[in-house]
Amino acid sequence: MARAENRAGARLMDRPEYAHKPKPLTCSPDSTVADAVSDMSEKNFGCVIVVDGEKKVVGIMTERDILKKLVNKGMDPKMTKVSELMTEDPRCAREDDQIVDWLRVMSNERFRRLPVTGEDGRVTAIFTQGDFVSYTWPDLINQARNLVKAQVMGRFHYFLIGGGILMYALAMIIVLSVV
Repeated sequence: MARAENRAGARLMDRPEYAHKPKPLTCSPDSTVADAVSDMSEKNFGCVIVVDGEKKVVGIMTERDILKKLVNKGMDPKMTKVSELMTEDPRCAREDDQIVDWLRVMSNERFRRLPVTGEDGRVTAIFTQGDFVSYTWPDLINQARNLVKAQVMGRFHYFLIGGGILMYALAMIIVLSVV
């Protein structure tokens, strides 16, 4: 139980991967989509955080935004501004927010990337669904193990009957092969 309590109280900044996350890719709202996509491709990022002159988050543009809003509509990436595609005022977490709280929000609201900001309101990291999966994975494995154990123990008598039938069949094969 102590482990669950420790995990429930974990902050985003306490995750081991937080310290090793690459600096988020940022651009201004006036950047062209072509330039932003070039940077995203070069760095293998799935999104760009759109920031104002003070480097505060004003939007996020993801691969999905590019596909649905630009490619699907046949827009020109060299002429389209990031501000035309971005999701304005995205949900942003603070470094000291609880992981479990954001896990619920991201799951319920169905978004995959969470900008994390410091006390100054500037983006410090991006948490993805993958980061949250790595957080929940040990608990999921433990739950699966307990579920399998309960299923096997609840049907143990069937395993005994099946084992008995298998033993009888093997004995019959041996007896018939000897005769």
